[in-house]
This record gives sequence, structure tokens and C-alpha cells, in this order.
Amino acid sequence: MASVHLNVRPTAALNKTESAAQGRYRAGLQIALLKNHIHILTKRVLFNMHSDPRELGQFIPAHYHANMLNDETRMRGFQEAIDYLVPEGARVVELGGGTGVLSHFAAQRASKVWCVEFNPDLIKTASVLLPQNTRGDRIELVHANANDWLPPEPVDVVICEMLHTGLLREQQVNVIHNFKQRYTAHFGGPLPAFIPEACLQAIQPIEQDFVHEGFFAPCLQFQSPVTQQARSQEKGPPTVFQAFRWDENIPMNCSFDNALQVDRDGRVNAIRVITKNLLAIVEDQQRSIDWHNQYLIVPLPQPIDVCAGDKLAVSFSYAPGSPLTALTQSLDVQRMAQYASNALTAEN
Repeated sequence: MASVHLNVRPTAALNKTESAAQGRYRAGLQIALLKNHIHILTKRVLFNMHSDPRELGQFIPAHYHANMLNDETRMRGFQEAIDYLVPEGARVVELGGGTGVLSHFAAQRASKVWCVEFNPDLIKTASVLLPQNTRGDRIELVHANANDWLPPEPVDVVICEMLHTGLLREQQVNVIHNFKQRYTAHFGGPLPAFIPEACLQAIQPIEQDFVHEGFFAPCLQFQSPVTQQARSQEKGPPTVFQAFRWDENIPMNCSFDNALQVDRDGRVNAIRVITKNLLAIVEDQQRSIDWHNQYLIVPLPQPIDVCAGDKLAVSFSYAPGSPLTALTQSLDVQRMAQYASNALTAEN
């Protein structure tokens, strides 16, 4: 894989807020996690989580897809990557096509595009939108489960955007893994190119302001990766815990059991999860066309006082596509004793 740096935008300094007692902090977090757990259990009852195909992540409501269309960073990134990776006259598959916009981008160069979507509402939406756009006649809408479907012939490129921060919730890993196995068994090699081409994941220790107009709420939060975050103060650099290409072996577990570096005094009360999607790797220019999922802020059960030079022992493990609670319940963060004692000795 070409060498690609994981860049995190610097954030504005965090304004000092009134500290809360640790007991209040723990109680607030427990309530937030309990509510999230109840939400997950409710979804399991309503939708039969372990067997219902809607848990593929392909039943996102249409109005959320409108938000995706308004995400200029996402749209421009995918358009540039598709223009770069789809050859003229290519045969292309999009798995989880939604409104069909990525298939539309591909159809400007490809001779044939199969746009596979499982949500019947989105099939109806795409069937109305695509004919109104250039070269919509090159796109065949397919109402099918992406975990079962194969194209009628070998293809050059596969596009799939079933992505969530941390590779949680949505089922991109399982869908691509299954597609590659079935495609190879049916057609042999080589595999098509994949968009995105690769994935980098990292975590970062931060101090997060969880007080909102006087209301203390240490809850899971999402952040825009393209704007400064005045409520977040970075306490150390991002540390990559996963890097892979989608056309190679895909890890079926997201895990970390190592140390995070602290380079600023203060306290760490949250971990930021960063998922960087390398939509296309432009090797001759030593760059990549990137799109970040929103950052995920995971509050810790208790804040940890830290000094520059400390290290935090961090561990977690979950299966891709799992609910957010799979990360929060497996996450453990501790200040490493040898570094803490060294810092105290230096102060004395």
C-alpha cells in the first residue's frame, strides 16, 4: 500500500469549564449507556436483529440519503475517485446503491453499471432519479440483498459505501468479504478493483467538554472531521490500530491492546475514533483521495489526570458491524503506572 498519513485537523483550545465530581460523571455516563443499550434491545425486538436482513445497514431511510447528497466532501471525494479508477467502457457494480448517485458517477465512464439496493423505498427513489440524469440508461437497478447477489459476468470495479465510524453498525466488511468469496468461486480471478481502496482507523486521547448550557451529558457524540472542534482538546496524537486494503485480506475483528502517548498535561475523559477511507490511491502522485467518517467521541467511565510524557494502556475488541455498545463495553483505558510514577518523580 502506498504510504499515506493520517491527518487530524487541529482543534481550537478548550475553554475551561467547571469540573464535575467523579460520582456525577460516572452516574451520567451509566445513564447514557443504559439508554443506548435499551435502544439496541428495542431494535432487536422490533426487527429480529440476528436474522432480519434490514440489519445489513441497507435500510437507512431516504431522508438520510438526502443528507449524504448534501455532504460536499463525500460527494466530491467519491466522484474524483470514481473518475480515477473506473476505465472507459468498464463494467461496474455498486453494492448498496441508495439513491444511485455513485452509480451515476460511474456511468459517466462505464458502459454498464449494476446498482444493487435492498431497500424497496430506495429502489423506487433511484428509479425516478436516475432516468433524469446523464447516462441513466447505462444503469440497471437490481432489487437484491448485497450478501447474496453476483453480477451476471465479471466486472472491473465494485463500489460499496456501507461505512460507519469504527466500521461499527453497517455491514461493509461482511458484504465485501462475502462478495469476494462468492465472486472468486464463480468467476475465478482476478478480483475487480474496489472503491474505497483502503481503510485506516485510529484512536486519540482527548479532553471533551460534555457540559451543554450547564447540562452535563457525557454521551457518545459525533464530530465533523472538516471543522475545528472547540469542545475537544487533543491530549496526544492519533494512533493507528487498523490499516488494510479492501481487495486483500479483510480483518474480521477491530481490536487494540497497546499504549497511547500523552503529550499535554490535563485530563483524558474520552477517546476519539477516526475512520479514514482511502477512496483511491494515486500512487504516481504519492497521494490518496480521502473521505473521513464523522469522528466518534467515546466518554470514559472516569476521567484520568495525565501529564505530558504519560502513556495510557488502551484495549478493546469487537466484530465489524456490531452496535456501538460493542466498543463501549469492551473499551478499557488505564494510566500506565510506570509512566505515572516517572512523571511524579520528575515533578519532585
